Amino acid sequence: MKRLRCLLPALLLIGLPVFAQDAPVIRVETRLVNVPVNVADVHGAPVSGLTQDDFTVKEDGRTQKIAIFEREASTPLSIVMAVDTSGSVISQFRTERDAAKKFAQQLLRPEDEMDLISFAYESTEVVSYTNDWRRIDDGLKRLNKGEDTALYDAIYVASERLTEAKPDATRRRVLVLVTDGGDNSIRKEIGYQKAVAEAQRAGAAIYPIIIMPILSDAGRNVAGEHALIQMAEDTGGKYFYVTEKEDLKTAFAHLSDDLRNQYLIGYYSPKRGNDSSLRRISVTLNDPTAAQTLSVRSKTGYYADAR
Repeated sequence: MKRLRCLLPALLLIGLPVFAQDAPVIRVETRLVNVPVNVADVHGAPVSGLTQDDFTVKEDGRTQKIAIFEREASTPLSIVMAVDTSGSVISQFRTERDAAKKFAQQLLRPEDEMDLISFAYESTEVVSYTNDWRRIDDGLKRLNKGEDTALYDAIYVASERLTEAKPDATRRRVLVLVTDGGDNSIRKEIGYQKAVAEAQRAGAAIYPIIIMPILSDAGRNVAGEHALIQMAEDTGGKYFYVTEKEDLKTAFAHLSDDLRNQYLIGYYSPKRGNDSSLRRISVTLNDPTAAQTLSVRSKTGYYADAR
């Protein structure tokens, strides 16, 4: 001890740091926030070849340091496909099955997983998570006609299933809805706000495939359609309209392309105690010319206490 006391003045004199043995260690807890991003030109075609330096990502207005960047997102997918089996869309069933089967067959890789839910008055899990498209096809063949359409309940239940997906840090979570957009159920426990909040907590990108059996606005539930469109925009997904049976195949093909042509941006956000607020995200292009001619699509927020 005497020798150490003699050395301290000398260390201080020459400017060397002196460390206390019990100095407190400050730790900042963070979470990885994944933001799948799609960039398209004026014709809607995907734009590839951009780099990390082309993007700026902000959370609640503050620029974030990009920690993960993939030009073509190859990270695993967890997909819940929720199919409306109510009487209003039953005429499309055979085409739905064929298109959904092809979608699962072409998209699923060994690292991916898909869950199949049918919904009408209630939501029922038909096939639990699997990477075997044959199981999905078998489940599609077992779908039966139901009554009414509890659309928001279905979105809530499907989002809950996505929270139970494999917990890979960079896994992308997707909710595919095949429906006419109507919510005519007398069950009103789950409304629009609860449904979209649960989707955002699950980190789900919502992709509605909206079947339009009636073309005139006066004869269909456009409020439901508009709600689905807003959900897609808020979660970074994309909506597709189907007016003819064969359009279902095209819609599923475009959906598959959309998932294959994503950039993946990840950043670490500090946790703020027991904060449960919705944090806002914006992704923009740095080049002013590109920003004017290209469109950028990503989720607009996430809940800080999301699972």
